[in-house]
Amino acid sequence: MNELTSVINHSVMITLFVFVMMLLVDYINVLTKGDMEKALKGGRVRQYTIASFLGATPGCLGAFANVSFYVHGLLSFGAIVGGMIATSGDEAFVMLALFPKEAVFLFAVLFILGIIGARIADKAASIFKIVPCQECTLQKVHYEEECHCFELEVLKKFPKLSLLRYALLFFFFILLVGIGGGIVGPQTWNWQRITLFSLLLITTFIVVTVPEHYLKEHIWEHIVKKHLWQVFLWTFFALLFITFGLQYWDLEGFVKANMIVIFLICVLVGIIPESGPHMIFVMMFASGLIPFSILLTSSIVQDGHGMLPLFSYAIKDSVLIKLFNLLFAIIIGLPLFLLGV
Repeated sequence: MNELTSVINHSVMITLFVFVMMLLVDYINVLTKGDMEKALKGGRVRQYTIASFLGATPGCLGAFANVSFYVHGLLSFGAIVGGMIATSGDEAFVMLALFPKEAVFLFAVLFILGIIGARIADKAASIFKIVPCQECTLQKVHYEEECHCFELEVLKKFPKLSLLRYALLFFFFILLVGIGGGIVGPQTWNWQRITLFSLLLITTFIVVTVPEHYLKEHIWEHIVKKHLWQVFLWTFFALLFITFGLQYWDLEGFVKANMIVIFLICVLVGIIPESGPHMIFVMMFASGLIPFSILLTSSIVQDGHGMLPLFSYAIKDSVLIKLFNLLFAIIIGLPLFLLGV
Protein backbone atom coordinates (compact mmCIF):
# COMPACT_ATOMS: atom_id res chain seq x y z
CA MET A 1 0.00 0.00 0.00
CA ASN A 2 2.86 2.37 0.80
CA GLU A 3 4.44 1.59 -2.57
CA LEU A 4 1.18 2.39 -4.39
CA THR A 5 0.82 5.67 -2.50
CA SER A 6 4.39 6.57 -3.40
CA VAL A 7 3.76 5.78 -7.08
CA ILE A 8 0.63 7.96 -7.14
CA ASN A 9 2.41 10.78 -5.35
CA HIS A 10 5.38 10.64 -7.72
CA SER A 11 3.10 10.42 -10.77
CA VAL A 12 1.18 13.51 -9.66
CA MET A 13 4.42 15.44 -9.14
CA ILE A 14 5.80 14.52 -12.56
CA THR A 15 2.50 15.34 -14.25
CA LEU A 16 2.37 18.72 -12.51
CA PHE A 17 5.93 19.51 -13.61
CA VAL A 18 5.05 18.58 -17.19
CA PHE A 19 1.81 20.58 -17.13
CA VAL A 20 3.52 23.69 -15.79
CA MET A 21 6.39 23.44 -18.27
CA MET A 22 4.05 22.91 -21.23
CA LEU A 23 1.93 25.84 -20.09
CA LEU A 24 4.95 28.11 -19.63
CA VAL A 25 6.35 27.22 -23.05
CA ASP A 26 3.00 27.86 -24.72
CA TYR A 27 2.42 31.06 -22.71
CA ILE A 28 5.84 32.56 -23.47
CA ASN A 29 5.55 31.54 -27.12
CA VAL A 30 2.21 33.31 -27.49
CA LEU A 31 3.31 36.26 -25.33
CA THR A 32 6.35 36.85 -27.52
CA LYS A 33 4.43 36.09 -30.73
CA GLY A 34 6.87 33.33 -31.62
CA ASP A 35 10.09 35.12 -30.61
CA MET A 36 11.13 32.16 -28.44
CA GLU A 37 10.45 29.84 -31.36
CA LYS A 38 12.61 32.00 -33.62
CA ALA A 39 15.41 32.07 -31.03
CA LEU A 40 15.52 28.28 -30.70
CA LYS A 41 15.16 27.77 -34.43
CA GLY A 42 17.81 30.37 -35.18
CA GLY A 43 20.42 27.66 -35.51
CA ARG A 44 20.95 24.00 -34.72
CA VAL A 45 24.04 24.74 -32.62
CA ARG A 46 21.94 27.01 -30.42
CA GLN A 47 19.33 24.27 -30.03
CA TYR A 48 22.00 21.70 -29.19
CA THR A 49 23.57 23.98 -26.60
CA ILE A 50 20.29 24.93 -24.90
CA ALA A 51 18.96 21.37 -24.85
CA SER A 52 22.23 19.92 -23.55
CA PHE A 53 22.53 22.61 -20.91
CA LEU A 54 18.98 21.97 -19.67
CA GLY A 55 19.68 18.23 -19.66
CA ALA A 56 22.93 18.63 -17.73
CA THR A 57 21.24 20.60 -14.94
CA PRO A 58 20.54 18.39 -11.89
CA GLY A 59 17.15 16.74 -11.71
CA CYS A 60 14.54 15.95 -14.37
CA LEU A 61 13.03 19.41 -14.78
CA GLY A 62 15.44 20.29 -17.59
CA ALA A 63 14.51 17.10 -19.41
CA PHE A 64 10.81 17.90 -18.97
CA ALA A 65 11.44 21.36 -20.44
CA ASN A 66 13.21 19.78 -23.44
CA VAL A 67 10.26 17.46 -24.02
CA SER A 68 7.92 20.46 -23.91
CA PHE A 69 10.10 22.33 -26.42
CA TYR A 70 10.24 19.25 -28.64
CA VAL A 71 6.50 18.58 -28.77
CA HIS A 72 6.01 22.27 -29.56
CA GLY A 73 8.34 21.84 -32.54
CA LEU A 74 11.04 24.09 -31.06
CA LEU A 75 13.78 21.44 -30.96
CA SER A 76 15.07 19.13 -33.67
CA PHE A 77 15.29 15.37 -33.24
CA GLY A 78 19.03 15.68 -32.65
CA ALA A 79 18.55 18.39 -30.03
CA ILE A 80 16.17 16.27 -27.93
CA VAL A 81 18.60 13.33 -28.27
CA GLY A 82 21.43 15.54 -27.04
CA GLY A 83 19.33 16.78 -24.15
CA MET A 84 18.63 13.21 -23.05
CA ILE A 85 22.30 12.26 -23.39
CA ALA A 86 23.20 15.10 -21.02
CA THR A 87 20.46 14.20 -18.52
CA SER A 88 21.44 12.19 -15.44
CA GLY A 89 18.19 12.52 -13.46
CA ASP A 90 17.70 13.06 -9.76
CA GLU A 91 20.86 11.11 -8.98
CA ALA A 92 22.74 14.27 -9.92
CA PHE A 93 21.95 15.67 -6.47
CA VAL A 94 23.21 12.49 -4.80
CA MET A 95 26.41 12.66 -6.84
CA LEU A 96 26.95 16.27 -5.85
CA ALA A 97 26.61 15.25 -2.22
CA LEU A 98 28.86 12.17 -2.41
CA PHE A 99 31.57 13.26 -4.86
CA PRO A 100 31.03 16.91 -5.92
CA LYS A 101 34.24 17.37 -7.95
CA GLU A 102 33.71 14.21 -10.00
CA ALA A 103 30.01 15.05 -10.35
CA VAL A 104 30.67 18.51 -11.82
CA PHE A 105 33.22 16.98 -14.18
CA LEU A 106 30.65 14.35 -15.22
CA PHE A 107 28.00 17.02 -15.91
CA ALA A 108 30.49 18.98 -18.02
CA VAL A 109 31.36 15.86 -20.01
CA LEU A 110 27.68 15.02 -20.52
CA PHE A 111 27.02 18.59 -21.69
CA ILE A 112 29.75 18.34 -24.33
CA LEU A 113 28.69 14.83 -25.37
CA GLY A 114 25.10 16.06 -25.63
CA ILE A 115 26.09 18.69 -28.19
CA ILE A 116 28.18 16.19 -30.15
CA GLY A 117 25.49 13.51 -29.97
CA ALA A 118 22.83 15.99 -31.08
CA ARG A 119 24.79 16.82 -34.23
CA ILE A 120 25.36 13.14 -35.04
CA ALA A 121 21.69 12.29 -34.38
CA ASP A 122 20.44 14.97 -36.77
CA LYS A 123 22.88 13.71 -39.42
CA ALA A 124 21.63 10.16 -38.87
CA ALA A 125 18.01 11.32 -39.01
CA SER A 126 18.72 12.93 -42.37
CA ILE A 127 20.50 9.87 -43.76
CA PHE A 128 17.91 7.34 -42.58
CA LYS A 129 14.96 9.61 -43.39
CA ILE A 130 13.74 9.73 -39.79
CA VAL A 131 10.75 12.04 -39.52
CA PRO A 132 10.80 13.72 -36.10
CA CYS A 133 7.78 14.44 -33.94
CA GLN A 134 5.67 17.02 -35.72
CA GLU A 135 4.75 20.22 -33.89
CA CYS A 136 1.44 19.87 -32.05
CA THR A 137 -1.03 21.67 -34.28
CA LEU A 138 -3.19 22.36 -31.25
CA GLN A 139 -0.45 24.46 -29.68
CA LYS A 140 0.76 26.60 -32.55
CA VAL A 141 0.82 30.34 -32.08
CA HIS A 142 -2.17 32.02 -33.63
CA TYR A 143 -1.72 35.51 -34.89
CA GLU A 144 -5.36 36.53 -34.74
CA GLU A 145 -5.96 39.63 -32.72
CA GLU A 146 -7.95 37.65 -30.16
CA CYS A 147 -5.07 35.29 -29.32
CA HIS A 148 -3.07 36.95 -26.57
CA CYS A 149 -2.22 35.65 -23.14
CA PHE A 150 -2.09 38.60 -20.75
CA GLU A 151 -5.15 40.62 -19.83
CA LEU A 152 -5.32 42.36 -16.45
CA GLU A 153 -8.84 43.49 -17.32
CA VAL A 154 -9.92 39.97 -16.40
CA LEU A 155 -9.57 40.94 -12.73
CA LYS A 156 -12.18 43.69 -13.23
CA LYS A 157 -14.73 41.01 -14.07
CA PHE A 158 -14.46 39.49 -10.59
CA PRO A 159 -16.61 37.85 -9.27
CA LYS A 160 -18.28 37.21 -12.65
CA LEU A 161 -15.52 34.90 -13.87
CA SER A 162 -16.16 31.68 -15.78
CA LEU A 163 -16.79 28.41 -13.99
CA LEU A 164 -13.73 26.92 -15.69
CA ARG A 165 -11.46 29.64 -14.30
CA TYR A 166 -12.85 29.19 -10.79
CA ALA A 167 -12.44 25.41 -11.07
CA LEU A 168 -8.79 25.71 -12.14
CA LEU A 169 -8.02 28.28 -9.44
CA PHE A 170 -9.63 26.08 -6.79
CA PHE A 171 -7.60 23.11 -8.05
CA PHE A 172 -4.35 25.09 -7.85
CA PHE A 173 -5.28 26.35 -4.39
CA ILE A 174 -5.74 22.76 -3.19
CA LEU A 175 -2.39 21.80 -4.73
CA LEU A 176 -0.59 24.75 -3.15
CA VAL A 177 -2.02 23.87 0.26
CA GLY A 178 -1.16 20.20 -0.24
CA ILE A 179 2.41 20.91 -1.33
CA GLY A 180 2.93 23.59 1.32
CA GLY A 181 1.68 21.20 4.00
CA GLY A 182 3.70 18.23 2.75
CA ILE A 183 0.58 16.24 1.79
CA VAL A 184 1.52 16.20 -1.89
CA GLY A 185 5.13 15.77 -3.01
CA PRO A 186 8.21 15.87 -0.75
CA GLN A 187 7.73 16.00 3.01
CA THR A 188 10.44 18.63 3.48
CA TRP A 189 11.23 21.93 1.78
CA ASN A 190 13.82 20.53 -0.61
CA TRP A 191 14.52 21.74 -4.16
CA GLN A 192 11.61 19.75 -5.61
CA ARG A 193 9.09 21.19 -3.17
CA ILE A 194 10.34 24.76 -3.56
CA THR A 195 10.46 24.50 -7.37
CA LEU A 196 7.01 22.94 -7.70
CA PHE A 197 5.45 25.43 -5.26
CA SER A 198 7.04 28.39 -7.08
CA LEU A 199 5.99 27.15 -10.52
CA LEU A 200 2.44 26.60 -9.33
CA LEU A 201 2.32 30.20 -8.07
CA ILE A 202 3.39 31.37 -11.54
CA THR A 203 0.81 29.07 -13.13
CA THR A 204 -1.90 30.47 -10.87
CA PHE A 205 -0.96 34.01 -11.94
CA ILE A 206 -1.24 32.93 -15.59
CA VAL A 207 -4.68 31.39 -15.06
CA VAL A 208 -5.82 34.59 -13.31
CA THR A 209 -4.64 36.96 -16.03
CA VAL A 210 -5.21 35.13 -19.34
CA PRO A 211 -8.26 35.99 -21.46
CA GLU A 212 -11.11 33.50 -21.80
CA HIS A 213 -10.03 32.40 -25.26
CA TYR A 214 -6.56 31.41 -24.10
CA LEU A 215 -7.92 29.76 -20.94
CA LYS A 216 -10.34 27.58 -22.85
CA GLU A 217 -8.52 26.86 -26.11
CA HIS A 218 -4.87 26.65 -25.01
CA ILE A 219 -4.96 25.53 -21.37
CA TRP A 220 -8.10 23.42 -21.13
CA GLU A 221 -8.82 22.05 -24.60
CA HIS A 222 -5.23 21.64 -25.74
CA ILE A 223 -2.95 20.97 -22.78
CA VAL A 224 -5.28 19.43 -20.20
CA LYS A 225 -7.71 17.44 -22.36
CA LYS A 226 -5.30 16.40 -25.10
CA HIS A 227 -2.08 15.75 -23.21
CA LEU A 228 -2.23 15.82 -19.43
CA TRP A 229 -4.27 12.69 -18.80
CA GLN A 230 -2.03 10.69 -21.16
CA VAL A 231 1.08 11.92 -19.36
CA PHE A 232 -0.35 10.89 -15.98
CA LEU A 233 -1.45 7.42 -17.12
CA TRP A 234 1.85 6.62 -18.86
CA THR A 235 3.82 7.88 -15.87
CA PHE A 236 1.68 6.04 -13.33
CA PHE A 237 1.74 2.63 -15.03
CA ALA A 238 5.45 2.88 -15.87
CA LEU A 239 6.35 3.70 -12.27
CA LEU A 240 3.94 1.03 -10.99
CA PHE A 241 5.60 -1.62 -13.16
CA ILE A 242 9.10 -0.53 -12.19
CA THR A 243 8.35 -0.25 -8.47
CA PHE A 244 6.78 -3.68 -8.08
CA GLY A 245 9.14 -5.27 -10.62
CA LEU A 246 12.28 -4.17 -8.81
CA GLN A 247 10.76 -5.21 -5.49
CA TYR A 248 11.09 -8.86 -6.54
CA TRP A 249 14.42 -8.49 -8.35
CA ASP A 250 17.59 -7.99 -6.33
CA LEU A 251 19.23 -5.70 -8.86
CA GLU A 252 22.10 -4.70 -6.58
CA GLY A 253 22.96 -8.26 -5.65
CA PHE A 254 22.80 -9.39 -9.27
CA VAL A 255 25.18 -6.62 -10.41
CA LYS A 256 27.72 -7.35 -7.69
CA ALA A 257 27.67 -11.07 -8.47
CA ASN A 258 28.29 -10.49 -12.17
CA MET A 259 31.05 -7.91 -12.35
CA ILE A 260 32.28 -9.25 -15.73
CA VAL A 261 29.10 -8.14 -17.46
CA ILE A 262 28.62 -5.01 -15.39
CA PHE A 263 29.13 -2.76 -18.40
CA LEU A 264 26.32 -4.46 -20.31
CA ILE A 265 24.13 -4.39 -17.21
CA CYS A 266 24.59 -0.65 -16.73
CA VAL A 267 23.57 -0.07 -20.36
CA LEU A 268 20.46 -2.23 -20.05
CA VAL A 269 19.44 -0.75 -16.70
CA GLY A 270 19.82 2.72 -18.19
CA ILE A 271 17.00 1.94 -20.63
CA ILE A 272 14.51 1.86 -17.74
CA PRO A 273 12.71 5.25 -17.61
CA GLU A 274 13.26 5.67 -13.89
CA SER A 275 15.92 7.33 -11.74
CA GLY A 276 16.13 4.65 -9.03
CA PRO A 277 18.00 1.82 -10.82
CA HIS A 278 20.84 4.18 -11.75
CA MET A 279 21.44 4.83 -8.05
CA ILE A 280 23.26 1.50 -7.62
CA PHE A 281 25.99 2.64 -10.02
CA VAL A 282 26.28 5.98 -8.25
CA MET A 283 26.79 4.22 -4.94
CA MET A 284 29.21 1.69 -6.39
CA PHE A 285 31.29 4.50 -7.91
CA ALA A 286 31.25 6.37 -4.59
CA SER A 287 32.55 3.18 -2.93
CA GLY A 288 35.27 2.72 -5.54
CA LEU A 289 33.77 -0.50 -6.90
CA ILE A 290 33.39 0.63 -10.52
CA PRO A 291 35.41 2.97 -12.78
CA PHE A 292 34.25 6.37 -14.07
CA SER A 293 33.48 4.88 -17.50
CA ILE A 294 30.67 2.77 -16.02
CA LEU A 295 29.09 5.79 -14.34
CA LEU A 296 29.42 7.83 -17.55
CA THR A 297 27.92 5.08 -19.70
CA SER A 298 24.99 4.66 -17.35
CA SER A 299 24.44 8.44 -17.24
CA ILE A 300 24.36 8.67 -21.04
CA VAL A 301 21.76 5.93 -21.43
CA GLN A 302 19.51 6.80 -18.52
CA ASP A 303 17.53 10.03 -18.36
CA GLY A 304 15.64 9.73 -15.09
CA HIS A 305 11.94 10.36 -15.63
CA GLY A 306 12.67 12.68 -18.53
CA MET A 307 11.41 10.33 -21.25
CA LEU A 308 8.14 9.37 -19.58
CA PRO A 309 6.16 12.41 -20.84
CA LEU A 310 7.42 11.88 -24.40
CA PHE A 311 6.28 8.24 -24.35
CA SER A 312 2.74 9.54 -23.87
CA TYR A 313 3.08 11.77 -26.92
CA ALA A 314 5.26 9.93 -29.44
CA ILE A 315 6.23 6.31 -28.79
CA LYS A 316 8.20 6.01 -32.04
CA ASP A 317 10.34 9.04 -31.24
CA SER A 318 10.91 7.82 -27.69
CA VAL A 319 12.14 4.42 -28.87
CA LEU A 320 14.45 6.00 -31.46
CA ILE A 321 15.91 8.40 -28.89
CA LYS A 322 16.52 5.56 -26.43
CA LEU A 323 18.09 3.41 -29.15
CA PHE A 324 20.42 6.20 -30.26
CA ASN A 325 21.46 6.98 -26.69
CA LEU A 326 22.15 3.30 -26.06
CA LEU A 327 24.40 3.04 -29.13
CA PHE A 328 26.10 6.34 -28.31
CA ALA A 329 26.75 5.18 -24.74
CA ILE A 330 28.37 1.97 -25.96
CA ILE A 331 30.51 3.76 -28.56
CA ILE A 332 31.75 6.29 -25.98
CA GLY A 333 31.80 4.14 -22.86
CA LEU A 334 33.16 0.81 -24.06
CA PRO A 335 36.59 2.06 -25.20
CA LEU A 336 36.96 4.00 -21.95
CA PHE A 337 35.94 0.91 -19.98
CA LEU A 338 38.47 -1.28 -21.83
CA LEU A 339 41.14 1.33 -21.16
CA GLY A 340 40.32 1.17 -17.46
CA VAL A 341 39.16 4.78 -17.18
